[in-house]
Amino acid sequence: MNSVSPCTAQYIAGGMQEELVENRRQQQQQQQQPMERQGSFGLRPPQTPDPGREAVGEPDEIDKLKAKLMSAWNNVKYGWTVKSKTSFNKMSPVSVLGHSYLLNSEDEVERFRLAFVSRVWLTYRREFPPMEGSTWTTDCGWGCMLRSGQMLLAQGLLVHLMPRDWAWPDAQQLTDVDFEVFRPNSPARAGGVPIPSFGSPRGSNTPVKSLPSDQVPKSSQKKRPECARDRQAETVHHGLVTWFGDQPLAPFGVHQLVEIGKSSGKKAGDWYGPSIVAHILRKAVAKTCVVQNLALYVAQDCTVYKEDVARLCDPSLCQTPPDPSSETWKSVIILVPVRLGGEALNPSYIECVKNILKLECCIGIIGGKPKHSLYFVGFQDEQLLYLDPHYCQPVVDVTQINFSLESFHCSSPKKMPFTRMDPSCTIGFYAKNKKDFESLCSAVNVALSSTQEKYPIFTFVEGQSQDYGLEGHSSIHSGPAALILPPGKLGQSNNRRHSDEFVFL
Repeated sequence: MNSVSPCTAQYIAGGMQEELVENRRQQQQQQQQPMERQGSFGLRPPQTPDPGREAVGEPDEIDKLKAKLMSAWNNVKYGWTVKSKTSFNKMSPVSVLGHSYLLNSEDEVERFRLAFVSRVWLTYRREFPPMEGSTWTTDCGWGCMLRSGQMLLAQGLLVHLMPRDWAWPDAQQLTDVDFEVFRPNSPARAGGVPIPSFGSPRGSNTPVKSLPSDQVPKSSQKKRPECARDRQAETVHHGLVTWFGDQPLAPFGVHQLVEIGKSSGKKAGDWYGPSIVAHILRKAVAKTCVVQNLALYVAQDCTVYKEDVARLCDPSLCQTPPDPSSETWKSVIILVPVRLGGEALNPSYIECVKNILKLECCIGIIGGKPKHSLYFVGFQDEQLLYLDPHYCQPVVDVTQINFSLESFHCSSPKKMPFTRMDPSCTIGFYAKNKKDFESLCSAVNVALSSTQEKYPIFTFVEGQSQDYGLEGHSSIHSGPAALILPPGKLGQSNNRRHSDEFVFL
C-alpha cells in the first residue's frame, strides 16, 4: 500500500474518522490541565510529591497513548488504496501454484479467476479484541508477515481439507485487470485493445449497467449447479476461515500467533521475519486439535531431513523397535526458510523460484519486497503474482452463522518484478501421504537443479538432524532455526541482521 500524508485522513470514511476525532478530543482535554514536556512522545503531568506512584503509572499511560496514536495513523495509512490496473499478457502463460493458464480465451480467464479468487486472503484488521497484555486492537503497520504466514497456512489447509478441484462457487469477478498482447522481449505493448475489467471494485457505489443476456461474456454466465458436495465443501470453507478469525481463541488467529511468538522474544507491535513466522505456525499446528492428521515441519539451515519428516508423520517410527508394518502417515506441510542472496535477490535464483511455483506440491512463498511482506502464489514472465495483506479492514465476527466470506478473498491480482523480491523468504510445500512426499522430494530436487549457482537454495538429505549434530534444532523441538556459518565467517555475522530480524513493515 502507498504511504499517505496526514491530509488524506479527510478521505477515510466512518469509523476511522471517528477514531481520529476521539484521539484529538482526548489530547485537547489533557492539554487543558497544567502539563510539561516528556521526551518526544507528548506530555505528562507536573511532578507530584509521590514520585514512586508516578514512576509506576506514567510509562503505562504513555504506552497506551502511543499505541492508540499509532493505531489511528496506521488505520488511515492502510485503510485506503489507489486503484491501479494490473496488465496480463494474453500470449504468455500465468502459473498459479502448479497450474498454468494462457489468458487468450474466455474459458482460460475463467479458470484463472477461480484459481486466484479462491485463495484465502488475510489482511490487516482493526477493532478486534485487545491483545493479551497490551492495548493493541489492530495489527496495522506491524502484522503483515503474520498475515502472509496465515495465508500460506490457509492454502496448505485448503489442499488438505478440500476436494482437489475445489473452487469457491461465489468467487467475485476479477477487478482492476487488463488482458493485452505484448511484443516478445519488449515492454512495449502491441497496440491491442485491452479486455475490460470484469465486474466492479468491491464497495463501489457506482451503479453497474446490466447487459442483455446475449451480450454478457459466456464466462460470467457459467455457474456450476450446486450439489451436495459443494454444500459440504462450503461448510468446511467457512470453518477453515473461522480458525483464522481475529478472536483470542481462534487457533491460527493473530492473537494466538502473537502469544506463541512470545517464546521467541516477540510481542504485539513487533515486526516478524519469515523464518520466525514459520516456527510460530509449526507450534500453532502442533498446539491445536482442530486439524486432524496433519503435521508441519520446518527445515533447518536450508536442509530438509527426510527421516525427521518421516518420524513426524509416522509416530510409530519413534517406537523402540520401530513398527515397519505401520500404515499411519500424517499429511505434512513443509516450510523452508531460505535466503536468495545477500542484500538483494541473486538473479541466478529467479528461474529456480519459477520452477518451484510451477509445482503442484508448492503452496506459495512468504517474503515480499524490502519492508513490505507479501504472499507469492505464481508468476507471469518476469513478474511475481501476489496477495497483499496491507489493506486494513474492519474485523469480521466469525462466530456468526454464515458470516460473509467476501473480505477473505481478493479479486484484484497484483504483480511485481522478480528483481524487487527481498531475498529473505519461506517456501511452503504440502504432501498428502508418504507417496506424495517421495514425489515431492524428487520434483523439488529437479526444480532446485535449475539454478546456475553452485549450491542449491536448499537440499533434501537422508537421515535425521541429530546425525549432523543438530539434535537441539530439530523441527520437533521448539527453538528457532540455527544460523550456522562456515569457518572464518563468524566475524562477519554481526555486520548483517539475522534473516528473522529483517524488517517487513
